[in-house]
Amino acid sequence: MNASRSTSRRQFLASSSLAVAGVSLAGSLHIGRSAHAAGSEVIKVALIGAGGRGTGAVAQLMNADANLKLIAVADAFAENATRAVDRLRKQAEQQVDVPQERVFSGLRAHEDALATDAQLVVLATPPGFRPLHYQAAIKAGKHVFMEKPCCVDAPGYRSLMETNKLADEKNLLVGVGLQRRHEPPYIETIQRLRDGVIGDIQFLRVYWNGSGIWNRPRQPGMTEMQYQVHNWYHFCWLSGDNIGEQHIHNLDVGNWVMGDEHPIEANGMGGCTARYLDQNKGTGQIFDHHFVEFTFGSGTKMYSQCRHIKDCYNDVKEFAHGTKGMMRCDGVVEGERVRRAQGKPAKVNGHQQEQIDLVAALRAGKRYNEGYYGANSSMTSVLGRLATYSGQVVKWDDAVAGNASDFPKELSWDAEPPVKKDADGNYPIPVPGIFRVS
Repeated sequence: MNASRSTSRRQFLASSSLAVAGVSLAGSLHIGRSAHAAGSEVIKVALIGAGGRGTGAVAQLMNADANLKLIAVADAFAENATRAVDRLRKQAEQQVDVPQERVFSGLRAHEDALATDAQLVVLATPPGFRPLHYQAAIKAGKHVFMEKPCCVDAPGYRSLMETNKLADEKNLLVGVGLQRRHEPPYIETIQRLRDGVIGDIQFLRVYWNGSGIWNRPRQPGMTEMQYQVHNWYHFCWLSGDNIGEQHIHNLDVGNWVMGDEHPIEANGMGGCTARYLDQNKGTGQIFDHHFVEFTFGSGTKMYSQCRHIKDCYNDVKEFAHGTKGMMRCDGVVEGERVRRAQGKPAKVNGHQQEQIDLVAALRAGKRYNEGYYGANSSMTSVLGRLATYSGQVVKWDDAVAGNASDFPKELSWDAEPPVKKDADGNYPIPVPGIFRVS
């Protein structure tokens, strides 16, 4: 993530035609005058979820359009909201108009941010909150950019799909942080794959294997709810596990190659062998490795790996295998068996380009809704996680119909936490063969 203004908007726009006419714009129908900001009008933005990714997304929005102004920031933790305002002021003080009365905190801070006159909101809280915040934003008449994953369970997925329809009805624009969709190497290569450059697709391989992520210690005086939200990656109800929080990027590429279909079933295996040993004991509950075999309606398979264990094989890539050969999905050559996409694709920062494309669509009054593939790719990760947690073959339709959700009924720091420690001081980790899909 690069929030620097050193690369100008002109440079980014010149590097890709996406901003005005490319693949990422979801159609060419003009929307109502009230739904877009024409010419030099200021676009007012509110940030909900002021961590590194949320702050970075706003920085990139400001890079994309000098007439965009941040007017409100909300976060569960007051210090995060204040820190984000300070960081963004240092980048572009003239684009930040956030007095103290528009810095909001708490588990219901999104309501205050949505009550402002912001036209566009950035949703970058822990993913478990995304369906709630997305629905509230669209009902409030706001355009939305939301980070991935967009849901962590079936009820969240169903909510997303209903909100996507409402966004269409209200002519509101929706961007999703699956930035590979905005990078020319992926766009060019996947179009060639769809055009049959390697014949019929036989199977896909997708990877997000790395050494791991942060684990935040409990701070003195924290309630259990505060701790879980603070250390959100390590709780499934908040992050969706690493198969959702990070590996979704690769799963989304697989779905994209398959014409934006989603798998119809999955089986897999996984577990937690290293993540919560030693100093991290009793700090979370998610797996540190997953392997999933997804099956699409055509019978095509997608073989998926993600892992967070040090000193192991690391890779973050996607490959397509066809009847005529193999290709890496971003067009990069890796040996003689991989065919290179024609020409040299422009190098683009996908995080930046997705904001350029969203703002360009808003300025032009274009229809633009990435919420549908965002929801389906998020649910693909949920399907895979249910398969690895249970050790069973899980059907898409069964998973989508499920009602299992740990999202708390009460949003309060003093509320009963959705996950509790056992008698030994450890959080429950799913056990294949015992865990049941519901």
